[in-house]
Amino acid sequence: MEKRVLGRTGREVGVVGLGCWQLGADWGEVSEEQALAILETAVDAGVTLLDTADVYGDGRSERLVGELLRRRPDAGLTVATKMGRRANPHVADAYTLDAFRAWNDRSRENLGVDTIDLVQLHCPPTEVYSRDEVYDALDTMVAEGRMAAYGVSVETVDEALTAIARPNVASVQIILNVFRRKPLEAVLPAALEAGVGILARVPLASGLLTGRYDESTTFGEDDHRNYNRQGAAFDVGETFAGVPYEVGVEAAREVARFTPEGATTAQLALRWIIDQPGVSMVIPGASRPEQARNNAAAAELAPLDVKTLAGLERVYDERIREHVHGRW
Repeated sequence: MEKRVLGRTGREVGVVGLGCWQLGADWGEVSEEQALAILETAVDAGVTLLDTADVYGDGRSERLVGELLRRRPDAGLTVATKMGRRANPHVADAYTLDAFRAWNDRSRENLGVDTIDLVQLHCPPTEVYSRDEVYDALDTMVAEGRMAAYGVSVETVDEALTAIARPNVASVQIILNVFRRKPLEAVLPAALEAGVGILARVPLASGLLTGRYDESTTFGEDDHRNYNRQGAAFDVGETFAGVPYEVGVEAAREVARFTPEGATTAQLALRWIIDQPGVSMVIPGASRPEQARNNAAAAELAPLDVKTLAGLERVYDERIREHVHGRW
């Protein structure tokens, strides 16, 4: 798999990683055996970065990643986790050095490591991105050897740009997909100029961009695609990329028409992200081993041609832009 340097971490990573939210919670039931099979399959397919968080299944996802690290100690893996969503209440004043240390202790124990490769602030309140004391605390954590580098996970382009301006922010994780194109305008150029890595999350718009869903598709009660469609649990942009479900289903049918022969619509959508200048990697999740394998194979597709790129842009402009572009 093609590799790129992940911003200021200096680490080379495959252009397709694995998002491990599904292995924790909020996507329906995934057994421990199945989760480990997903992880093993992803690594065998060339994935070198695993992205998790301390709140995914209250640490379950981190513990499963830790088990993989024990099974595959020579795989050359990079582990990225997140912290901050354990704060209760989730307010800017909760982001302190003492809290960071406590959250980090728990994550290191879950993962079974002394130093975490990359720790990202997990979509904190907007004010956090502008606080000098937050970055001072993160620098202290690096100096203490608790983590090798830090980054941020954001909801909006303005939050991303604020973080990119900080000298020691190694990476920014942001929603970027065929249905969420706004980061192309300013975030990716700014990250490229600053040498900050970009991890593209929600790359398949919670499965819409697989082209497999229709108006009658249903999701379980424990699946955020059911209970968070209106943003009841967390930012609505994390579910179907903030696109109204029925609108997304129709638009995804049009996207599917551009799928190259021999590829899947999901691979088309992932390849579109890989092709964007400034993107370090894309981190799709998987609920089954074959999904992880197929997602990794998107790196083998040829770059998309001009006609396909124009067609995908047209779908966005005509179907999606009005619903999402001004919001995030």
